[in-house]
Amino acid sequence: MTARQTIFQGRVQGVGFRYTCKDLAKGFDLTGSVENLPDGTVKLVLQGELEEIEEYLDELVQDSALSHHIKGHLTLPVEVDPDRLGFIIVR
Repeated sequence: MTARQTIFQGRVQGVGFRYTCKDLAKGFDLTGSVENLPDGTVKLVLQGELEEIEEYLDELVQDSALSHHIKGHLTLPVEVDPDRLGFIIVR
């Protein structure tokens, strides 16, 4: 198991981006969270097998209904949280 954090830039707040992330996660064997950050970006944290994470990110960035709102993203490894269950939207 591995974990990745991705910061998304663009028009990613106020357009249903977090809900799209959560809905997309239903089709993958991943846990994670998504939250709006004060600077207008969105932080997505995913845990699972690296291949699943990469497939999820490819689908979100290239094929989702909101992909055109993403102007940039940066993905970095983060520490696995063994207590993380499911996928949540952080308010």
